[in-house]
Amino acid sequence: MSVRQAAAAVGELVGALSAPAPAVVGEDVPAESASQSYFRVREVELSDQQAALHGALVVHRGLEDLCDAPLSGADLALEAAGMRQAVLDITGALPDAGPESALPVPVPQPRAGVPLEQAWSARWLIGHQVHVLFNVCAAVAVADTAHHLRHGDTDAALDRLAAATVYVRGFPAAMNHASTIPTDYYMTAIRQTMAPPSTDIPLSGRQHRGYKLFRAAMKDLLSLLPDSYEQLAARAPELAEARGALLEADLVDAERHVTLAYSMVHLRRSIAQRPEGPDNAVAELRLMRHRRAAQYASLVRFGDHYIADAVADLRHS
Repeated sequence: MSVRQAAAAVGELVGALSAPAPAVVGEDVPAESASQSYFRVREVELSDQQAALHGALVVHRGLEDLCDAPLSGADLALEAAGMRQAVLDITGALPDAGPESALPVPVPQPRAGVPLEQAWSARWLIGHQVHVLFNVCAAVAVADTAHHLRHGDTDAALDRLAAATVYVRGFPAAMNHASTIPTDYYMTAIRQTMAPPSTDIPLSGRQHRGYKLFRAAMKDLLSLLPDSYEQLAARAPELAEARGALLEADLVDAERHVTLAYSMVHLRRSIAQRPEGPDNAVAELRLMRHRRAAQYASLVRFGDHYIADAVADLRHS
């Protein structure tokens, strides 16, 4: 199914989900942080119908923008897979049996007459909203995994681990989607809107509650599965592979964040970087990558033991 066909199909889903009740007006809900206000994200109790509708709206906006965004084919596939998983999870639907099961929908024509600068500014927000959706869905999937493991249901845990991995693989794809704008435009028109005086405080990923929930869920999962890859593979090979796939995706997300930052800001400091941190955003993100690689070294099949040994030496020096 093409991106335009997928956008049309999700548009039909949005229409169906809107029938019982229209979407909550987000701007009527107070923002709990500067980050929520800037990225047009809100946190509020929703019914199942409203949660499904708002999730579908994020996917729909994302797909419509992907019709024009110059995203690589590989990232397009990863982001689309995350969107598909999100639609399945938020609606409780079962995967389609095949292309023939899809209903025909009218395919929208390419957008015309939208100024490039307006499209770029909207894309920055849309891509980040998809990323937030993936964060929240991944946090739920990882928490579900831990729940099933605690109750001895390994099959259900494996199913939710696979879903979580789809979302985490979509993290860097969604961030690249948001960043498919000219670097010069980002530097001159967007970057300054995320720091004082445009905002009360500099915005950073540390302020995204969805990502905090995901990291907390990952910590809980690893407290349940602390065994090395070899130890876990000896007693539960499928679980070892599934855990490894999730951790590798999480590590790759950190690695791609480094390269994305370099492409956008080169060796400048981040707008939210602490004074005592490294000299630039890339160096700080690389340290985060190294810490994650050290943590996961024994838990994945091909761990970065060089980094793990170096980090251990630093801790004991």
